[in-house]
Amino acid sequence: MNSKILEKLNQKSTNLIEEVKALRSFLIGILGRDKEGEYKPEFVRKVLRAARKKAVFTFKGRKDFLEQIKKK
Repeated sequence: MNSKILEKLNQKSTNLIEEVKALRSFLIGILGRDKEGEYKPEFVRKVLRAARKKAVFTFKGRKDFLEQIKKK
């Protein structure tokens, strides 16, 4: 095979790989939808980041919980 044919095949395979990536992303987006709706990626990152942090407050009952809310 000469270099022109190899270059053409390489370009076509690169295009095909990009199309497969796009289709895969589309399918995951369709199949991975939540019944409640879609979540903003920024919100998901924020919630996951907050979940990793140590809790700032501990509540020992209803009154304690209400007092902490009133302080804010």
